[in-house]
Amino acid sequence: VGFGRMGSLTCEELAQKKMPFVVIERIPERISEIERHGYPFLQGDGTEEAILLQAGLARAKTLVSVVPSDAENVFITLTTRQLAPHVQIIARAELPSTLKKLKHAGAHQVVLPAAIGARRIASLLTNPSALEFVELVTSRSSLEIEMDEALISEKCSLAARNLRDSMIRTKTNVLVIAVKHADGRLEFPPGPDSTLQVGDRLVLVGSRANLK
Repeated sequence: VGFGRMGSLTCEELAQKKMPFVVIERIPERISEIERHGYPFLQGDGTEEAILLQAGLARAKTLVSVVPSDAENVFITLTTRQLAPHVQIIARAELPSTLKKLKHAGAHQVVLPAAIGARRIASLLTNPSALEFVELVTSRSSLEIEMDEALISEKCSLAARNLRDSMIRTKTNVLVIAVKHADGRLEFPPGPDSTLQVGDRLVLVGSRANLK
């Protein structure tokens, strides 16, 4: 919801990764830009229940609310939580004080662009090499290094095995940098004796080919 600066960049990234999405935008001047990119869209007000449902909220996995108004992002989050309790919600906040309101409204993740920018500037001053590595991994780099995650499903042969015995790095040359356990625990970094269970998610770093 919202095709401003954050919305357009988010859509660009999703399109690059071939993830399906629908844009909701109410400002007529932005519709031509959406059409130029070929993104599926619905022109309307994302704070209205009918528009959210028409865009496919009931069958969506995630809703991203990035309109410039904190009040509208809170309202969209509340409405989404009531209409579709199963949907993950990612919302934007301009003011730090809005973070708690969005969490109470039902947002799973809240992004504060100003805070992220400030931390990045501080990292450039204090630890530029580490920041360079993170940007290398998270951007479309010439080295084709990416970060991804993999679910340990019921059919996965890694279930009930530890990382040492899984031999993931030996077989695929991919690094496991974290394990998000099904019970909510996060191991970062995981030890070699960390046992993988059904429902766990591995956070991986490697080349695109090896990740695949």
